[in-house]
Amino acid sequence: MFEAILKKIKPSVEDEKKIFSLTNDLISKIKIKDTKVIIGGSLAKNTWLKDTHDIDIFVKFNYDKFKDKSHKLSIFLEKALKKFKPIKLHGSRDYFQIEKQNYNFEIVPILDIKNIQQARNITDISPLHVSWVKKHCNKRKMIRNVVSYDDIRLTKAFAKAQNVYGAESYIQGFSGYVLEILTIHYGSFLNLIKSASKWKEKTIIDPEKQLKNPLIELNKSKIHSPLILVDPVDKTRNASAVLSKEKYDLFIKASKEFLKNKSERFFVKKEEKIPKNSIIIKISPPKGKKDVIGSKLNSLFNKIKKQLSLHGFVIKKAGWIWKEKACFWFNLKSNKLTAKMLVKGPPLDKKEHVIKFKKKHKNAFVKNNIIYAKEKRRFSKARDLIKDTIKKHL
Repeated sequence: MFEAILKKIKPSVEDEKKIFSLTNDLISKIKIKDTKVIIGGSLAKNTWLKDTHDIDIFVKFNYDKFKDKSHKLSIFLEKALKKFKPIKLHGSRDYFQIEKQNYNFEIVPILDIKNIQQARNITDISPLHVSWVKKHCNKRKMIRNVVSYDDIRLTKAFAKAQNVYGAESYIQGFSGYVLEILTIHYGSFLNLIKSASKWKEKTIIDPEKQLKNPLIELNKSKIHSPLILVDPVDKTRNASAVLSKEKYDLFIKASKEFLKNKSERFFVKKEEKIPKNSIIIKISPPKGKKDVIGSKLNSLFNKIKKQLSLHGFVIKKAGWIWKEKACFWFNLKSNKLTAKMLVKGPPLDKKEHVIKFKKKHKNAFVKNNIIYAKEKRRFSKARDLIKDTIKKHL
C-alpha cells in the first residue's frame, strides 16, 4: 500500500530536475558580497512532496562581518533583489517573495551561524534544522536508527489529507519541521501513527533528552499547546507551540481510524462539499504573507458568522476554502427573514426599564406580562448582511 501512495506523492526525476533547475538558476543571479546562497526547507532536506510549489532560499551573511548588522540584513538583500521586483514580507526579519513559473520562492536573509548561541534571530537557526533532519534520514529504511525520507513524506501526506498540516496562525496545525521531528523520533511513519493513537491530553516529547522537565524549564508561554515538542536544535523552544487542541485531536482520531483500516484514502485530501442552497461568496485576497492574509480571511469569516447570528439567521453549516481565491460559504436555515422582527423587552414589574423600552419602541405591546415591540430589520436578506460585513472589515 505504501509503495502505491509514494508513487503519487514522491517527486519524480523530472520533478526534481525542473525544481532544482529553476531554483539554482535564481540562486546564481543573487549576488551579494560575503554571502552564501543556499536552498532551504523541505527541498534541502529531501522531504518535499510532489505538489510542492513553495521553495525557501536562504542568503547566509558572513557571521563575523554582519553579526552587529543583523537588523540591516533585509535592507542589504532588498537592494540585491531589486531587479526581480519582489514582494516584501514582514516577519521577525523582513524577507522577500518571487514568483517564477508557478513556483513561489521565499528569499530569507540569515546570519551564517555554526551554533545556536550565535543566532541573532529565530530564522538564523533554519539551516541547523536542515542539518539535524538530514543527519537522521537516509534513502534506505532504518539503517541504525536512521529514518527514510519516504517515511517523512508519508507523514506529511497523511497530515495534509487530514487537514492538520500547516503552522500558520489561521491553521494552527503541524509544521513540516514538527512532522519531520516526530517521524524521526518514533522511527517511522507507522510507529508515529501507533504512538499518536495513544497520545493523552498533554504529550511531552524531547527527542534529544535536553531537558529534565520541559513543563518547568520552558517558558510558560510556550507550554500551552497539547503537544510539547522540545526543538532538538534549540532546547528553549517548543517546536509545536502553535498547535491547537482541535488539530491535535484530529491527528489522534485519524491515527486511530487508520490503524483500524489501513487504506490509501487517508492520504487523499477530500474536497469539501458545499451543501446545496448555500450562499457562496468569492473574495480575491491581496498579495502578501500567506499567514497574515490567511489570518485576516479567517477573522472576516468569523465576523460574518457572528453578524448572521446576531441578526437572527440560523447557521446550519459554514466553511471557507482558499486556493487562488477565497470562497466563503454559509448554509442557513433560511436565506431570507421577515421584514420585521420581534424585540423582547422587560417584564412589567421592571417599571423603569419598561418606560425606557417604550421611549425607544413606539409600537410596544404587552403579552404575558412582558413588553414587546416589532421593529423593521436592517437586513432581511443574508447576502446583503454578508456583503455589508465584508465591505466594513475587508
